[in-house]
Amino acid sequence: MSDHVQRGAAPEVDAVDEKLPGGRLFTLGLQHVLVMYAGAVAVPLIVGRALKLSPEQVAMLISADLFCCGLVTLIQSLGFGRWFGIKLPVMMGVTFAAVGPMVAMANVQGGPEGARAIFGAIIGAGIISIAIAPLMSRLLRFFPPVVTGTIIAIIGISLMRVGIGWAMGGPAPTAQSVDVPRLVAMVDQARADAEAAAASLPPDAKAPEIKLPGPVPMKDNPNYGALDNMGVAAFVLLAILMMVRYAKGFVANIAVLLGIIIGCVVAAGLGKMGFEKVAKAPWFDVVTPFAFGMPSFDPLMILTMTLVMIVVMIESTGMFLALSEITGRKLDRSALCAGLRTDGLGTLIGGLFNTFPYTSFSQNVGLVGITGVRSRWVCVAAGLIMLVLGLLPKMAALVESIPGFVLGGAGLVMFGMVAATGVRILANVDFKTNRNNLYIVAISIGFGMIPLVAPRWTQQMIHGLHPLLESGILLTSISAVALNFYFNGGEADEAGTIAAARTAEAH
Repeated sequence: MSDHVQRGAAPEVDAVDEKLPGGRLFTLGLQHVLVMYAGAVAVPLIVGRALKLSPEQVAMLISADLFCCGLVTLIQSLGFGRWFGIKLPVMMGVTFAAVGPMVAMANVQGGPEGARAIFGAIIGAGIISIAIAPLMSRLLRFFPPVVTGTIIAIIGISLMRVGIGWAMGGPAPTAQSVDVPRLVAMVDQARADAEAAAASLPPDAKAPEIKLPGPVPMKDNPNYGALDNMGVAAFVLLAILMMVRYAKGFVANIAVLLGIIIGCVVAAGLGKMGFEKVAKAPWFDVVTPFAFGMPSFDPLMILTMTLVMIVVMIESTGMFLALSEITGRKLDRSALCAGLRTDGLGTLIGGLFNTFPYTSFSQNVGLVGITGVRSRWVCVAAGLIMLVLGLLPKMAALVESIPGFVLGGAGLVMFGMVAATGVRILANVDFKTNRNNLYIVAISIGFGMIPLVAPRWTQQMIHGLHPLLESGILLTSISAVALNFYFNGGEADEAGTIAAARTAEAH
């Protein structure tokens, strides 16, 4: 070929920056949205119901979540100046890592007041995360696969309680309630017995104590563990497993979402799912900041959420390194810092717009590898689709109307896969020649189980420490990092971190 022809040829476009035809861009973008949708809406459902918000308020959380998913995805994929955006095909969504601490906060204080406290903690953590983003690449050596695998495993184990609660009809404490009429009768009888005993005593004798003749009477909740509801949850689980086993490609990738849709059809057919709230919801509405009022800022809650964000940013670093390998675009420190700053910025935006901390969704990173489409403009298109979905309250109302038992069948898969991902990461850890890694995993998971098996273990401690100590995820994170430093000295393992991120397809 002549020099003239070579000079006249158009420069080759990097696969990451390639702009595809509009129709293909929309289709591929919609595929990214469908792959992440079930996971994206799960967090506002969990936290909104833990806060005991009204259905309309939960629907508002879902709209805000979808809107911010789109907005933060655009910032991450398009770039926003030189400080924000890694400019790779990244989909941003609410992280499951923050669910445990947020539910613990919701259990301490519910309703709009609890929501304002959570949003305040998220805003504070977002600002701190933006500030510390340049330091995070240097902290990577403290989070090798033995640490990240343990943390992700305990995240899944902690969330399984939520999925099982959905399938059962509520959390375990709702299985029974006090039988008030029987209790009143018992108290009246005990009082009468005490008065009769006092009448036979000398005038100066001490009155006998009123004692119930037995334990506080309880009655079973007929809606807890209802066999028909559990049957629908089992059917959803079976449908998902059938699609995973026999479907191929895209259908298999969105098996959880399709399973939820099938469950909704069955629930509606049985008269267990209504659409009144969907009919009343407007077609279009704008997501506004501070919908619950001005947030409240508790220093300990901010610290708790900041620790979560440190874990999230370490996971994101692994995802970005893996995506760099998949796309063939080399990642320098400034690009990595821009990506991590966007985690912080997304979390700040989430707190302002009534939603939660954001991170890169690894299932979408996996989708880039599966499809071979490396263009970041596909994720830009997906971000625009998420933005539009966030402006459609009917969509949010429909998601909020999904019965808990339908979500329970899907939750067992979603949250169980998070735990299984942690196990898969740990499978690549060296336990043979370094037996100390066994102690790191064993003790850290033990610490993470404390709040699950002994929910009131902090009742003798300072009340302000409760949100921090009631999160098994944070206890595991602190334990794993400390023990890894004690046993292994915090040696860097970038190759292991990349391998761990490529393994994490469900978190």
